Parts: sequence; C-alpha cells; structure tokens
Amino acid sequence: MKYDFDRYVERRNTGSMKWDTLKERFGTDDVLPFWVADMDFKSPPAVIEALQKKLEQGVLGYPAVQDSLLEAVAAWQRTRHSWDVDKSWIAWAPGIVAGLSFSMIAFTEPDEEVIIQTPVYHPFFSVVKSSGRTLVANPLKRENGRYVMDLEHLESLITPKCRTLILCSPHNPIMRVWSKDELEAFAALAKKKNLLVLADEIHQDLVYSDAKHTCFASLSADAANRTVMFAAPSKTFNIAGLASSAAIIPNETLRAKYEETLERFDLDGLNLMGQAAMEAAYAKCADWADQVVAYMEGNRSFVEKFLKERMPKAKMDHPEGTYIFWIDFRGYGLSGDALQEFLLKKAKVALNDGRAFGPDGDGFARLNIGTTRKQLEEGLTRIAEALERH
Repeated sequence: MKYDFDRYVERRNTGSMKWDTLKERFGTDDVLPFWVADMDFKSPPAVIEALQKKLEQGVLGYPAVQDSLLEAVAAWQRTRHSWDVDKSWIAWAPGIVAGLSFSMIAFTEPDEEVIIQTPVYHPFFSVVKSSGRTLVANPLKRENGRYVMDLEHLESLITPKCRTLILCSPHNPIMRVWSKDELEAFAALAKKKNLLVLADEIHQDLVYSDAKHTCFASLSADAANRTVMFAAPSKTFNIAGLASSAAIIPNETLRAKYEETLERFDLDGLNLMGQAAMEAAYAKCADWADQVVAYMEGNRSFVEKFLKERMPKAKMDHPEGTYIFWIDFRGYGLSGDALQEFLLKKAKVALNDGRAFGPDGDGFARLNIGTTRKQLEEGLTRIAEALERH
C-alpha cells in the first residue's frame, strides 16, 4: 500500500474525544477505546497539505464557497456512486446530525411524528425528540440471518401526521449496505405513501468488495424529488473534527426550505478549513479512500476469524459496510449493565453500549475497527481472555 495504516499515531492528550474523554464517559481511562466512529489514521496527505496552505497564506477570514468545491462534491457522487448530481442541488450542514436537526424544523411540524429504523445511530433519537417531534420506531427484522427492512410494518405507520423517515444507508450499526432491490421496494412504498426521506449516507464510501452502495435519490426522479440526502468526507477521510457536510437536495422547494432554516441560524456556509479539506478530499484523495477501505476489509477478515476461533458464542453478521461492527454477546449470558461492566472492568475496552441504538440493542456492543491491526488484535484479545475467565 502507498499509505501506512499500520503506523501508530499517539492520540492521548491531543484533545481527542475518542481518547481523552474516557474517564468522563466511561468512568475510567484505563481502557482501550473502540467506540466513537473516527479512525486512528492520519488524514490523507493532500488534505493536510490543503490545510497547511491555508495557514501559510495567513488570513483566516470569512470564506466564500468556490465553484471548484461544488464540482468536487458533485463529481464524487457521479464517479463513485453513479449519481449525476447538479451543483445547484448542493447545500451545507455543520455535520450530518445538525443537518437532520435543521430538517426537523424545515420539513416537519411540532405535532408530527418521525420514523427511524432501529437499531440505529443513536443521535437519530435525540434529533427527533429534541425538536419536539414524536419518535416512531420501525424496527428492522431478522430474515435469513441478517437484518432487513420491515416494509409491511412501515406502511402501517405512515399517516398524514407521520410522513418523514430518517434512512440510514449504509446502516449504522448493523453493517448493512442496502441492495438496490431493497431500496427500490422502499422507494415504491415511499411513493405510494408520499413519504419524505432524510437519507444519512455518511458511510457511503466505506463499503466492502462484496457489496455496493446505491444512493437512494439516484433510483428515480420520484426518489430524488422526495429525498434530502446528507453526505460528508468526515468518516471516509477521518476529518470529522472539521464539522463540514453536504446536503444534496434535488427538489427546489425542499432545498429552499432547508436553506431558509440554515439562514435563520446563520449557518448556511462551511468554515474555511472545512471547505479546504472537503475539496481536497473529494478532488485528490480517491486512492487514499480505496486503500483505507482495503485495509479495513483486512480488519474485517481478522475480526470474523478471531470471533470464530476465540469468541465462538459472540455473534456478528457478515459486515457489508462501515467500520463499526455490531457484536451480540448474549451467547455468553451478557446483557444490560452487566455487559458494559464486563467490557470496561474485565476486558479493559470501551465499546458503544448497544442499548443506545434502541431497546433491540440490549446484549450488543458496537466495535470500531478503524485502527491499526495490532491495536485491534490487542482489544479483541482482551475481550477473549476476559470471556475465558467469565
């Protein structure tokens, strides 16, 4: 590989949420962190160079969005995901969770309901509830050994007061990359019931060789017309700290409502460094993205083999995408507080508590594999040895 993802980068005492808030969040800092979804790899050299160039220029004033940034965002969707995005469709968000929060204000009323598909990324819960909207769960179901959408149940939920759904694609934390057929079936229902789709596609680039991501809005003119899609370079290129995301909204009326909401809060642009990093990432770092996914695919193989050999009662579906893996520890009689206590106190590792992703996550924990193979092995070995003593 051109890039060395085995190289250890010391992140302690650098203001890292992942490494420096362990005591605050987990009650101890004597653990290895495998929780929040950022990677322990240096960002691509071209991104670092773009940021350095801004600093060398020395004037960090108000930025203007340049056409080259819009073209980089559109070209990435076009070349990587076969979605022909017009530059005029692109708006911004200071992070996808923020974009979803603005969408609650722009597209829903306080007495309306919003659907999420659990187990799912935990900020979706707070995005809906903190906006004063009512949360409605459409739990995923198990079919042929994996999670699938329960479209029959979903159809029963949609009413004039419940007409918005947050789609997680690829789905965090269950590692599913929805197939084109699955998305088309969902799109047919969305058309039939006039559903607004807020599509969080932040993990769209982190898909393994045996799966393929399809942008929901690319399926048809109707799908595009009812979709507010969020994308970002933050997970792909490990630049989440720059809080810069794109909202791609083909429907002119929806886009105007979204942009009006951002303007109310004076948040209708991106910060200077975020713009520079986003453009460099999308325009110059495709090879880095390819190689980090290849490295992570090696991590995937390592985790699957390790679980089979050393932790056979821990179950995990075959990951199709993302670098945050969903592991079921119930085979060891571990769930609830006991699982978290075991991981923190016995295994000395910090994983996300599955219950944060919905009640159907009890007995599960989310493991971040976006780290060196050596550290991943250390963390899994700690869990395996603790289970042997359990």
